[in-house]
Amino acid sequence: MPPANGVLSGKAAVVTGAGKGIGKAIAVGYGAAGATVCCVARTESDI
Repeated sequence: MPPANGVLSGKAAVVTGAGKGIGKAIAVGYGAAGATVCCVARTESDI
């Protein structure tokens, strides 16, 4: 994934389903773009 140059710096996101699949990819992408990310999943081990 190319760097996003902090385009989401100073922003916060809550990502549900962040343990797997698309939710995980979104959480990682938002974090790479500079956002503070709160991740939610069905089990603690998924996070």
